[in-house]
Amino acid sequence: MNMPLTLHVGEIMSEDEFFKLCRMNDTIDFERDSNGNIIFMSPTGSLTGGFNSDILVEIGVWIHSHKIPGKLFDSSTGFTLPNGAVRSPDISWVSRHKWDRLSKEDKERFAPLCPEFVVEVRSKSDDLTYLLNKMDEYMANGCQLGWLIDRFDQKVYVYAANHEVIQYQSMDVQLYGEPVFPGFVLDLSVIERA
Repeated sequence: MNMPLTLHVGEIMSEDEFFKLCRMNDTIDFERDSNGNIIFMSPTGSLTGGFNSDILVEIGVWIHSHKIPGKLFDSSTGFTLPNGAVRSPDISWVSRHKWDRLSKEDKERFAPLCPEFVVEVRSKSDDLTYLLNKMDEYMANGCQLGWLIDRFDQKVYVYAANHEVIQYQSMDVQLYGEPVFPGFVLDLSVIERA
């Protein structure tokens, strides 16, 4: 596993210019760190993409059936975090209250907020240290609950605001939605075997 390719441009590109770069190259996935450097993201392999989709569907069905007000997003969605980084979690959710405070223009761009819930799934090309740092960044910017699922080392990391990170040494676990989705349980072993 290698660290993602990073173009060290610092702050010579404005947020508007970065957004235009992404739109002009919409077949390439970019992120941007808090120093303004551009990170080229590799496509996800098919197994990992299917795994991400299975989790997204489970969460989406539960949210819909429980009428939880908010928006669920896939991995194509970028958010401008309070520290200036632009990140695209594999799965993310923003409460209706937070979403409705944004202007239509903000919603059309990389929404200037940190999702309350994020999921990152390690693909074969992902460096674990890079993903652990991203999870720390989400939490430092206001995320309430985050799951980092490492299918290759068979580990799961659960992040919750104001709590120590919990690490599971197996994919045979149940992940709980508190405090964001009280009552939600994702049986990861079922998703892994699907």
